[in-house]
Amino acid sequence: MSVEKKMAQEPCCSKLKMFLAAMCFVYFAKAFQGGYMKSSITQIERRFDIPSSLIGFIDGSFEIGNLLVIAFVSYFGAKLHRPRLIGAGCLIMAMGSFITAAPHFFQGLYKYETTVSHFSASNGTESILPCLTNGSLAQDEIPTVEIQAECEKAASSSLWLYVFLGNMLRGVGETPVMPLGLSYLDDFSREENTALYMALIQTVGIMGPMFGFMLGSFCAKLYVDIGAVDLDTISINHKDSRWVGAWWLGFLLTGGVMLLAGIPFWFLPKSLPKQGETESEKKFNEGEQDCFIPDNNKHSNAPDKPAPVTMAALAKDFLPSLKKLFSNQIYLLLVCTAFVQVNGFIGMITFKPKFMEQIYGQSASKAIFFIGIMNLPAVALGIVTGGFIMKKFKLNVLGATKICIGTSLLAFFTMLIQYFLQCDNTQVPGLTLSYQGVPQVSYQQNTLISPCNMGCSCSLKHWDPICASNGLTYASPCLAGCQSSTGDGKNMVFHNCTCVGDSPFPYANMSAVLGQCPRKSDCDYMFKVYMAVTVIGAFLSACGATPGYIILLRSINPELKSLALGIYTLIVRTLGGIPPPVYFGAFIDRTCLKWGTKQCGGRGACRIYDSGAFRNAFLGLIYGLYSLSYILWGVVYIRLSHREKKLALKNQLKAPEQDGNGVSAGNGNASSAIVKCGENADQETTI
Repeated sequence: MSVEKKMAQEPCCSKLKMFLAAMCFVYFAKAFQGGYMKSSITQIERRFDIPSSLIGFIDGSFEIGNLLVIAFVSYFGAKLHRPRLIGAGCLIMAMGSFITAAPHFFQGLYKYETTVSHFSASNGTESILPCLTNGSLAQDEIPTVEIQAECEKAASSSLWLYVFLGNMLRGVGETPVMPLGLSYLDDFSREENTALYMALIQTVGIMGPMFGFMLGSFCAKLYVDIGAVDLDTISINHKDSRWVGAWWLGFLLTGGVMLLAGIPFWFLPKSLPKQGETESEKKFNEGEQDCFIPDNNKHSNAPDKPAPVTMAALAKDFLPSLKKLFSNQIYLLLVCTAFVQVNGFIGMITFKPKFMEQIYGQSASKAIFFIGIMNLPAVALGIVTGGFIMKKFKLNVLGATKICIGTSLLAFFTMLIQYFLQCDNTQVPGLTLSYQGVPQVSYQQNTLISPCNMGCSCSLKHWDPICASNGLTYASPCLAGCQSSTGDGKNMVFHNCTCVGDSPFPYANMSAVLGQCPRKSDCDYMFKVYMAVTVIGAFLSACGATPGYIILLRSINPELKSLALGIYTLIVRTLGGIPPPVYFGAFIDRTCLKWGTKQCGGRGACRIYDSGAFRNAFLGLIYGLYSLSYILWGVVYIRLSHREKKLALKNQLKAPEQDGNGVSAGNGNASSAIVKCGENADQETTI
């Protein structure tokens, strides 16, 4: 029967296509969750006043959840009802999102650090002097008993553990989706359609992070306690490094979407007929897989039904299967290559919004929005392009490897260009330049003191930036030497700032307004070039995604497919997902110039970084990891080339023997089964 006739017999709404549609939706939903989590990293860091290394550990809890169950789910799940296991995973992921949002409902109102409350005017007239000569403001250095007690009761001191737990539950629930879903699809679809189906799933899935980042951008503009406070009394806006958006709101929405995504899997069958296969072909192929040779004796003693598989038997066969899997050297090389590349990717995507915020002066919400609206669609287009190339040219494993290496190298060149797309540091006297206007980076807080503010008894711990008329950002009104202020809330203006008058920069008057000064105009142009380069790099890198999956699937024994995908996911997410946010965050923390202060006086989240050191640490780690991955890709290509040559030589030697074996036409089915089983055995030995 021709392929066209088989396609005609296949219903338009077959169960395989229903499973494909359900997989697309669940990939979207889990990516929607993951994208929103990544976009909320900065908001969570500020809300709980924790350093980047700790927020990196919280972000890595997703992979910790995977680590706990993925080996067992991948092996035992392949023998059980795979769709229902995926449905159960969706339910767990939804619960994880709801738990992540829970701390907001137990915390008190967010209180950002500020000294403005000491001298805000109630009627818009001139108020108390910001620069206090009697030293009363220095009391901020030592928390009062009331503030200390309030700090000890603050929910933010420990409730970040709920975020950790919720994210870990999401990791547990996500475990069955990839290994069981892709193996189920590969088992019951045509071989030539597998690459296209995977590309379709990944393409729909990549829309999830796009919507997740856009939702994150929207929530980042909403104040964390929206509906509970009068926003007119808030003296900061969403561009301020102390601003915390409504991070909790998005987790409630993503949890609801995940609940819906899991419903179809409860109604799908355990197994399906092979796509385009008739009943007689299905029965014969089952006979082939068991190496069954037809016999003239029809009264065979073979049982009509296979013996039921018990969990004990599955457990007994687990270690031998694992040993067979790890004896495949190509598989091990692919795993090592993947986890090195994932290290670079996870570290990059986790802190990319912060990179854009600190290097190019973008607000957190704007940085998140640009990633979602520009980079992620480029990734989706790249995945589709990679799948189309695989199907169009019918590339083998070696051809897929060439695509992966080529596109990855081109993407790496775009990352090298990013190093030269830099902006100057934010000009903050005492931190990035002296009060005399000389550029100098200082990590010491005592450099914030200058003769122009020495008599003001200013607190050095607080970050309460103002933008002066000379274009400089001062760490606080007191450190700018401001003598008076008018207005209140966001409209407060400071006057007679002595440090502004002493600076060598031209100024219209000695006044200042709340907030940091905007970056120079050339920085906006540099940011546009940076975004264009990252979009091109994202497209090129994504072109190798589908070929990479095909290389993995075609390099393992079909019987071990689910286990191989599960172990692959386990190792890659454990070694490639958990450590990077932690050590990337630790390196980034070393470049912090000004730490925030908690209510009890402890160190909070970082407010401003040395942009040059930040860029060196962030991009340097990415360059090192990707360079190592290309060395491993070279080894993979060499091993695959040797394997392809051996297979070609073996097929040439087998061809004359099969043509002259004198098998009669009546035993054609039997001989076909023998040849098929022989080929499977050869493949297993080669692998």
